[in-house]
Amino acid sequence: MKGFISDKVSAVIPVFNGEFHLQTILDSLLRQTYSSVEVILVDDGSEDGTVQVAESYREKFALKGYDYCIVQAEHKNASAALNHGLPYVTGEYLIWPDSDDRLEMESIAKRVKFLQSNPQYQCVRTLAYYFAQQTDEMQIADEKTGDISKENLFWDILEQKTYVCCGCYMLKTESFFKIYPERHIPEYDVGQNFQMLLPYMFYHLCPTIPEALYGVCVRAGSHSRTRLTKEEEEKKYQDYEKLIDEISILCRMEDEESRNRIMYWKLQRRYHLAMKYKNGKKMMEVFWQMRKYVKVGFYQTFKDFLWGLIFGN
Repeated sequence: MKGFISDKVSAVIPVFNGEFHLQTILDSLLRQTYSSVEVILVDDGSEDGTVQVAESYREKFALKGYDYCIVQAEHKNASAALNHGLPYVTGEYLIWPDSDDRLEMESIAKRVKFLQSNPQYQCVRTLAYYFAQQTDEMQIADEKTGDISKENLFWDILEQKTYVCCGCYMLKTESFFKIYPERHIPEYDVGQNFQMLLPYMFYHLCPTIPEALYGVCVRAGSHSRTRLTKEEEEKKYQDYEKLIDEISILCRMEDEESRNRIMYWKLQRRYHLAMKYKNGKKMMEVFWQMRKYVKVGFYQTFKDFLWGLIFGN
């Protein structure tokens, strides 16, 4: 394969202040049954002993036969950290697990085998399970699983009908860098998974291996579970909208149906944010905007509005 090493898997892992949890993902990589892997660890300007922990794994990965690279960057966010790692990718396949999660022993091997056996696909995903960091007990999933027989996942991911759980997905690198030829995804402080997945899922089908081969750590203080102020949450919602606009341009989504669907997605989020903070005036304003974009299911939307108006105040 031109430019990439056949059968090799590149694992890019952004981490910030991971001194006490980074071992989980690194140990799980060392337990993999697949032999051709490169690990690209990007430290996002950590202020603890993250780099020292990362350095302590050099010999272990060398003995495993895995390439291992540590990239250090100034602190910004996960998407920026990922951008520091993407230029180092050399493998045919790409994964980007979170720094506190874990891969089951055959997680990489089974995904590679599927893609090798089904060359018509450019990506594949597995199921996930959730575990508590301190006790290792199983936890309730944060995301919906959805219909795992579906392969066209763009709208399901955007509309939260299925999961974005990053470590479950494996992409073919060449196809990914056709979307991002500069090896640079949009940088927003809202994580990195929409940037990685949505454009790819717009252009490619993604089947699901019906096995839970990736473990998601439920950890207090993680980025996705950090409590935000009202102002911080409003900014996050605005950043998501800007990101989706950028992705829409990247995917050349110019048809009216797609534009309307994205606008309705934005309005639903604005509506629920207004409901959360008991802003009845904003709820009313957004509701009347939503009417323009609802062709079916208006009755349910109206019920949701009334429920929020009565119980959200």
